[in-house]
Amino acid sequence: MKKYLSLLLLSCLMAFTASAQQVRVITGIVTDSLLKSPLANVVVRVKGTDVLTATDKKGQFSLKTATGALILEINATGYPSVDVAVNAMQNKLTVQLTRPQLSDSQHLTEDRVIGALQGKVAGVTNSAMSEVVVIGYGAQRRKSVTGSVTRIRGNKMNYAPAPVYNTEDYSPINENIFHSATEQPLSTFSIDVDRASYSNVRRFLNQGMMPEPDAVRVEEMINYFDYQYQAPEGKDPVAIYTDMAICPWNAAHQLIRVALKSKQVDTRELPPSNLVFLIDVSGSMSGENRLPLVKRAFAVLTEQLRPEDKVAIVVYAGAAGVVLPATSGSDKKRILAALDQLEAGGSTAGGAGIQLAYDIAGELYSKNSNTRVILATDGDFNVGVSSDGELTRMIEEKRENGISLSVLGFGMGNYKDNKLELLADKGNGNYAYIDNFEEARRTFVTEFGGTLFTVAKDVKLQIEFNPQFVQSYRLVGYENRVLANEDFNNDKKDAGDMGVGHTVTALYEIIPTGTKGTAVNWVDPLKYQEGKVIGNKSEVLTVKLRYKQPDAQKSILMEKVLPYSNQEITDAPEDFRMAASVAAFGQLLRNSAFKGTATYNQVLSWAGNSKGTDTEGYRAEFIQLVKKAMLLDKQ
Repeated sequence: MKKYLSLLLLSCLMAFTASAQQVRVITGIVTDSLLKSPLANVVVRVKGTDVLTATDKKGQFSLKTATGALILEINATGYPSVDVAVNAMQNKLTVQLTRPQLSDSQHLTEDRVIGALQGKVAGVTNSAMSEVVVIGYGAQRRKSVTGSVTRIRGNKMNYAPAPVYNTEDYSPINENIFHSATEQPLSTFSIDVDRASYSNVRRFLNQGMMPEPDAVRVEEMINYFDYQYQAPEGKDPVAIYTDMAICPWNAAHQLIRVALKSKQVDTRELPPSNLVFLIDVSGSMSGENRLPLVKRAFAVLTEQLRPEDKVAIVVYAGAAGVVLPATSGSDKKRILAALDQLEAGGSTAGGAGIQLAYDIAGELYSKNSNTRVILATDGDFNVGVSSDGELTRMIEEKRENGISLSVLGFGMGNYKDNKLELLADKGNGNYAYIDNFEEARRTFVTEFGGTLFTVAKDVKLQIEFNPQFVQSYRLVGYENRVLANEDFNNDKKDAGDMGVGHTVTALYEIIPTGTKGTAVNWVDPLKYQEGKVIGNKSEVLTVKLRYKQPDAQKSILMEKVLPYSNQEITDAPEDFRMAASVAAFGQLLRNSAFKGTATYNQVLSWAGNSKGTDTEGYRAEFIQLVKKAMLLDKQ
């Protein structure tokens, strides 16, 4: 008996040794070839598998994989994807990535100029009118020059103004990666109802440019669209919905949708509004798509005001001043006249303007009212209080006093998306980019209540994944909304607000348990974490939501579970398919490491089958944007 036992132990030892020999660890570092600086959050994947990891802040990675020769796929935002062949004996790598050297046709945009550039035109007669195409650097290359429009008629010539440097600025997005459901079963984030990224991406594409990768926030693109979720019927102002289907861009994975819908409220039942229009009238706001569009946008909002609402108007350029003291919403002519007289010129004392607007809002504030500052600007603050730290501290202080800040972004070339998004987030307000009058109409007419009136504040989500069904997961988008798990129960932690009738959609891509290969390579296997499952074993996940009533300081908990399903994406609800189409498009625009097999043609097919009634035509417009992106990407 002892002999057989010894043989059994020897066999087990040999099997364990053989198994250990089948796994190796590849370590390395990824840097920028020009700057020699380390690159963080670079996805390193064994090509054709789910075996992947990502670099840390020092650009270093460690990847557990099988022995033998293989190909590693290196994918970093803003860099072309690179394949690296690794032989069977190689366990250390140094990878240098090079940003693409774009040709003129790729990184330059065409500004159509009628007449001449700088007064030099060949072959133009006194009575003739010709069109010259002038190439100017577009927003894809910062600190670059933009062309301008010049006209010539007869002997009269308007010379093109001096070149303007492009200083658009976006916060870097480190794309969410897969996490093991065994090692990190919780995913926690703040909701986001902003949609500025989508309209900004639309502006890029309509101008014949691909957007910068960091201008593409996938969650804001998804949430741009109206989804027909049922409004809550109980005491809670928010309803939770969940479902799942096979992932359209990776058939071996599944896609989970977590959706929220806030309650509808009749406009007549909404509390009075005390609004301060804070308008940037500095020189950077000159141009048809800036101050003139701002004035039209606020005129649209003015038409929605009720007699019980009040409006004041503050402007700022080199200094800040009051154009209109608090005025009843019934006196629309006076408000519109004050807007009409605004003109652009001067430097930009944004901090002084915000302070003055808050002072007036404080005078108007009452407990049972909606008091809000609405800032319209390109974000190019260059005089006075302008640092992010100073501005955010001021805004956070006023937020605690019941005054919200919503932000409307305008313009291009010097647009400061990173600053404006930060201000709106800290101010418990919405952030929208107004690229045309239709977007202004949607913001202030179609969705008037959702834009201005909060029904649930500090809304947080925490999802717990069941390892029996989920090997690993990744949240699609929401990179700048991710919270620490302990923040979920911390009522002092700020989060996003939901307005009247708002919808929120979040997608998770999951790798099902049992999928061949190891999905992530973060930590060694844990020894003590195997536990008994509490609850129904068919549950894929549990969604927990916390929110506060608008005037409350203590949060309320809601829960929803998702049972397992394996439906095809073609059998999923129309809204689910549309959200998946938009997510795939966003990942293509970002050249995401997780775009899988998605192509523009597939996005067109998915979206084309998900249009529904499309009353406002936004889904049809999306299809046209995908077509434009497909053509630009080929160039």
